[in-house]
Amino acid sequence: MPETSVAHFYDELADDYHLIYSDWDASIRRQGDALDALIGQDRAAVLDCSCGIGTQAVGLALRGHRVTGTEISPRAAARAAREAARRSLSLRTAAADMRRLPFVDGQFDTVVCADNSLPHLLTEQDVNAALAEMRRVLRPGGRLLISTRPYDDLLRDRPASTSPQVHRVAEADGGERTVTFQLWHWHDDGEHYDLEHFQLLPAGGEWRVQVRRTTYWALGQDRLAGLAARAGFVDPQWRMPQETGFFQPLLVARAGE
Repeated sequence: MPETSVAHFYDELADDYHLIYSDWDASIRRQGDALDALIGQDRAAVLDCSCGIGTQAVGLALRGHRVTGTEISPRAAARAAREAARRSLSLRTAAADMRRLPFVDGQFDTVVCADNSLPHLLTEQDVNAALAEMRRVLRPGGRLLISTRPYDDLLRDRPASTSPQVHRVAEADGGERTVTFQLWHWHDDGEHYDLEHFQLLPAGGEWRVQVRRTTYWALGQDRLAGLAARAGFVDPQWRMPQETGFFQPLLVARAGE
């Protein structure tokens, strides 16, 4: 899938992305706390190389880290910067492809690539390129944190949809609800799937439907850990949500010395 189509998907979603959460501010705090515990140092120089509208980047900035965010979608990156500023936080953002990061070698203590972003890359060559860039911009011994969907389970079942998620605004602001769900169409190879992202938005007593489309590669955990090791990361380990408090499985590894 061309990179421009991924950028287009998130450009279109940027204004409404927070609506996929029942409470976005609570998710920002919860995810920031969980990632902070894995970083294990104060005021780390953190790169969130798939920052979206800032869910993890803002959460880590709230914990006192020095965060830089990059994102393939210019609109999403711009919103992440606005969301940080609205909370009086410092967050430098830029539109950039994780396969070509605009930073010097060894600039960061931690690189975060969360919320199933890496599986937008649909070939092993592209994943290798992204992992090599993450390794390059990390200092020796720096921490890598990648989260994906629980693909080992999903590859067994190959679901056709996700459960609806409901976002409700406060009664004082009208109490209206937004409903988000996804339809998945698996390719013949059994590993890639096309995703249709539906949002039902209230519109004067009716529903307005927004549909956005993208494609993912359902990367199994052993395979991704192996690719990380090949890229120069050591001790790759998967940490599960019940252990970390993060909402997805996390691959945790260190950059080789």
